[in-house]
Amino acid sequence: MFRLLKRYWLVPLLLVLVAWYYFSLPGNLFNVPYSYVLEDRHGNLLAATVAADGQWRFPPGGKISEKFIQALVLFEDKRFYRHIGFDVLALGRAIRQNIRAKRVISGGSTITMQVVRLSRAQPRTYLEKILEIILATRLELACSKDEILALYAHHAPFGGNVVGVEAASWRYFGRSPEQLSWAEAATLAVLPNAPALIHPDKNREILMRKRNNLLMRLHREGHLDALTLALALEEPLPESPVELPQMATHLLARSVAENPARHRIKSTLQYNLQHRISSIAHTHAQKLQANKIFNVAVLVAEVPTGHVLAYIGNTVTDRQGHHGEDVDIIRAPRSTGSILKPFLFAAMLNEGKMLPQTLLPDVPLLINGFAPKNFSLSYDGAVPAGEALLRSLNIPAVHMLRDYRYEKFHNLLRQLGISTLTHPPDHYGLALIIGGAEGTLWDVTGAYASLGRVLTRAVNKPESQRYSRSDYHPLIYTEQGNPNVGKRESTGLLSAASIYQTFDLLTELTRPSEERGWKVFEGSQKIAWKTGTSYGFRDAWAVGVTPRFAVGVWVGNAGGEGRPGLTGVEAAAPVMFDVFSTLPSTPWFAQPYTEMVQVAVCRESGMRISDACPQADTLWVYQRGLETEACKYHRFIHLTANRKYRVHAGCFDMQNAVTEACFVLPPVQELYYARRKMNYRVLPPFRPDCEPVKTFPVMDWVYPTDRARLFIPKELNGQSGRAIFELSHRQKDAIVYWHLDGEFLGLTQKNHQMPVNPPPGTHLLRAIDQNGQEITCRFSIVYNM
Repeated sequence: MFRLLKRYWLVPLLLVLVAWYYFSLPGNLFNVPYSYVLEDRHGNLLAATVAADGQWRFPPGGKISEKFIQALVLFEDKRFYRHIGFDVLALGRAIRQNIRAKRVISGGSTITMQVVRLSRAQPRTYLEKILEIILATRLELACSKDEILALYAHHAPFGGNVVGVEAASWRYFGRSPEQLSWAEAATLAVLPNAPALIHPDKNREILMRKRNNLLMRLHREGHLDALTLALALEEPLPESPVELPQMATHLLARSVAENPARHRIKSTLQYNLQHRISSIAHTHAQKLQANKIFNVAVLVAEVPTGHVLAYIGNTVTDRQGHHGEDVDIIRAPRSTGSILKPFLFAAMLNEGKMLPQTLLPDVPLLINGFAPKNFSLSYDGAVPAGEALLRSLNIPAVHMLRDYRYEKFHNLLRQLGISTLTHPPDHYGLALIIGGAEGTLWDVTGAYASLGRVLTRAVNKPESQRYSRSDYHPLIYTEQGNPNVGKRESTGLLSAASIYQTFDLLTELTRPSEERGWKVFEGSQKIAWKTGTSYGFRDAWAVGVTPRFAVGVWVGNAGGEGRPGLTGVEAAAPVMFDVFSTLPSTPWFAQPYTEMVQVAVCRESGMRISDACPQADTLWVYQRGLETEACKYHRFIHLTANRKYRVHAGCFDMQNAVTEACFVLPPVQELYYARRKMNYRVLPPFRPDCEPVKTFPVMDWVYPTDRARLFIPKELNGQSGRAIFELSHRQKDAIVYWHLDGEFLGLTQKNHQMPVNPPPGTHLLRAIDQNGQEITCRFSIVYNM
């Protein structure tokens, strides 16, 4: 009976032992922190951080040098590929050596046993050695020989705070493991056996002797020839550890913040391009420091894919840590200045609200207390839309946005990828187009790249498959980030034709400059580019697009300090053009003729030609351009034979009248336009005996505008201040009589300005000229401060 019970207990015991053996190996053999490693698209190291425990321990997955593997196996475990986890011959030899020496001088451990020991990190005892042997056999069953070698290579100690052959290759030799020479591979192969030998001031002779002995063994085994051996023996040992590449530290920090579980980041960057762009940014940053401008950020992306090729989040200054160099400017929200204006321009063309050179108002503007100003603080009266875009004029842009509606533009920007518009449209209002919102260099450059992508793909597709919302997507910096391909349709967010017209306009190399009036840039290829400058000279932007590349540049101070001359044209554009000079040239975008039509355009107004337009140009425009208004500025007028006066049928025999087309702007626009256009012909007055016909308005308000709300501050002496009201009259010598709330204020001639100090409340302002022509304006004074 007793023997029977023993048999029955033996089976469960064996099952328990088998179960223990099966589960003895943990699923995650090494529960240790790893460094974060950023690689380019070809696996080249761009940047790395030390692990949480202070060790340089690269995560598994990196390439391992075949030279290192051959040297390691020969040095540590020459029967590695033949044993099952432990080597009986090696253990026997170790026992004999230890008995003779009366101390432990050899462990007889195989590489597999060393992997187990490294993973357990327990004190060395005979019991621990037995456990290592058992677990080593279990590891051999669970992993292939190559996997075991990889585990060893990634977790073996290499002296100091360096763990793993990949980290050791970079720290001691400044190159990746696959680039190691035979001497370097042999040096690393002998180090885990005695990591302290790497000390730069000690044990150098011992390390050299061990390395050379291994090299000679490799030669005897046929791994390297005599010449290679001779050259390898002459190589010196590494000196002090070298700095690891830190070429994209801001992108590495970003990736860690966005996905902390991923320790090895395979990016879309190109190592050589990242190095060149970093050098360009550093060179410009050094020059800008003379003006106390310390930060430069550059972003380069592929247009077709959206893959980021270079990511310079910030530049290093002479006094590192004093000027916000750690801030990743590419992700930092900054005032956009004029950098968003091309999107509005394209949207206006896309909806058929204007043509590329349609005249836009450029006069003083006041809308519910919002009074935008041009950068130059001057006015042109009326300016072509394309010229206004190139000159970054604010007032024409506000007029465009008012026509397009800022609510729609807010939604358009969100769909283009501007993620920083976190407030509702009313929060930004019309200031949205002139820097009233913040954007990041990442989003803005990505939006420009998306437009280029849409234009490139739409031209090469049939009409029914021309557009896809998936063409609008953020930039991508990892290979895992490719967007899904969406369904293609016949219409899109913006038409290819409207994008093409906008981009083609932005290829102009001459741009307004604060210091030189106009600045001419040199370019070897066509680039659609735009600059932006925020209020107070705090942010300078420049973004350029070609069919293949999009380049975004930001220049300024991370802390927001403004500096004179910190403008997009002066500070950011030169960096952008230098970056493009390092990139391959590409042919320009193909013109989307299938979406465009030829139309006759008035040369002066930029609108569709009317019967009164004397000169016309034929232009290719987006087909919805046919919906735009015909020229409203050219009109036929009737003059006396000497062309001195206007007349009409009620006072003159029209058979004797001269009829001609005249270019006539509204009075306020005419006031400023005539100052800059010396050839502008002011509308002649009516002959004295002819009662004026109200064909054209003769007067208009400059300030205030109708329904305006005004704040009048006090003077420095504490007395109530005054507002200067102004109007424009077509007749130079006209006399205008001013009335406020029915009370006569005074009269003006030639210069029609009237100082007024109305009390708080709503008022009616009336102006009447000597011919009885009258205009009125209602306004309110909120309070006198």
